[in-house]
Amino acid sequence: FTDPGATAADSCNTSPLAVTLTGDVDTTTPGSYQITYSSTDASGNTGTAVRTVNVVDTVSPVITLLGDNLMTVECGSSFPDPGATATDSCDSSVTVIATSTVNTNVVGNYTIIYNATDAFGNIAEPVIRTVQVVDTQKPIITLLGANPMTVECKSTFTDPGTTVTDSCDSSVTVIATSTVNTN
Repeated sequence: FTDPGATAADSCNTSPLAVTLTGDVDTTTPGSYQITYSSTDASGNTGTAVRTVNVVDTVSPVITLLGDNLMTVECGSSFPDPGATATDSCDSSVTVIATSTVNTNVVGNYTIIYNATDAFGNIAEPVIRTVQVVDTQKPIITLLGANPMTVECKSTFTDPGTTVTDSCDSSVTVIATSTVNTN
């Protein structure tokens, strides 16, 4: 803030009158400030004028993502959202709020939207992060019973089967693609 100042004139005094001012304007804090100008002539008469200066914040905060915008996470693992920060010219503690979540148990693309509003009601332009949940891990098949197995000729063979685990799919089916001829 540059004070434009004030001048004082007196009909009986031909030389310029000194003007003093009191008050201060804090441009880092929005609010209403008053500056009082006063001048006294040679006869001891004092005149005053008051200027009101309104400091306002009309600039929105700016959101910055922490980490990459496009993130890839393996299905079944955890996703610690790196979040975002916001800076503002007048509010030093703007909170950023994420408005969506990522389900790491379901393959797909997820969008996290970050929003922020400063203490003076200025709304930041939302920032978006895309998170891809992918399944790149093969299912793990575990044989039940011995391997190798020994079966007597002309007897009955009963396959003990398998178990299967997958980090992303709980309904994986195992299909046996061959048979045992015990004859």
